[in-house]
Amino acid sequence: MSSVASPAPAPAKPHAFAPVFALLAPHMAELDRFLHGQLESFEPEIRAMADYCIDTSGKRIRPALVFLSGWSGPGIVTPDLVRVAAVVELVHLATLVHDDIMDEADVRRSRRTASRAYGPTAAVLLGDALFAHALHLATQFPTTEICAAVSDSTRKVCAGEIVQTLRRGSTNITRADYQRIVDLKTAELFRVSCFLGARLAGSAPAYVDAASRFGRHLGIAYQIYDDLVDFFGDEARIGKTLGTDLASGKLTLPLLALMDRLPAAERAELTAEVTGSRPPQLALRLAQMRDLEIFPFVAAAVQEEVSAARAALSPWPGQAPTPLLLGLCDVLEKQVASLRPAV
Repeated sequence: MSSVASPAPAPAKPHAFAPVFALLAPHMAELDRFLHGQLESFEPEIRAMADYCIDTSGKRIRPALVFLSGWSGPGIVTPDLVRVAAVVELVHLATLVHDDIMDEADVRRSRRTASRAYGPTAAVLLGDALFAHALHLATQFPTTEICAAVSDSTRKVCAGEIVQTLRRGSTNITRADYQRIVDLKTAELFRVSCFLGARLAGSAPAYVDAASRFGRHLGIAYQIYDDLVDFFGDEARIGKTLGTDLASGKLTLPLLALMDRLPAAERAELTAEVTGSRPPQLALRLAQMRDLEIFPFVAAAVQEEVSAARAALSPWPGQAPTPLLLGLCDVLEKQVASLRPAV
């Protein structure tokens, strides 16, 4: 067991996905049992560290996408869906561990990040261990298709993180560059979650493709929303460190939009903050974002992707997963609306 004392977790806060999780309660309970059952597979020396990451306070959106895309009816939980949901969740947890190291974030899910709890050197290796175990689980399906899909997506997620890391501290980033990074580092895991759920449920190939496209667009929308949260969220409510994008020199869509709208002199000052030659002025940038109406611009970008996600499933209204997946679009729209600054 680690000698690092963990702070008492904050009281659980209901999140916007609560209705979905009420529907998926049996699925998530099985997933939780399965994930904690995997702890014995980790070496005793790191078992407590893995357990620290495999907590139940996260939204678990990607497993939800697996279960909803493979929906067979209320209370029907198939072992294959549970296993593949665990695979995508472990990949996601590994990326969070690595993200928090690079962002130097202190808080994740209302408690210290693994990097703060164990140190960045141990944490990066912990993330690697989570990745490795995810792929190990993926090999346990009777065909290589699942492992191939997960491996391909994991590589893309890592590629997206690498590209974003190499662009940190640079303002030489276009909207297309940003979209590409988001597509790789976030949307790909949403996409493969929907693909795997629909595929393992035996859906028609055309529906598997539609679900995959839905997942990709929802993933892009969710990442843009998450980038909006970094500036317009409430840290106590969201449960993670905010303002890390500017502090770490990560040029996300809110910052790109602000850069475009600032006068030359103020743009130069913001450039200096992104490149690290001037301390970040978060309060000033938030005020400028409000004055220059950055929120509605970025919210419109989220809505564009949500609309594309809906369009992917619109030809399939009779499929059981369709209304459930579309419900996630409604949730995300409400989440964006809840961030809107007071006029």
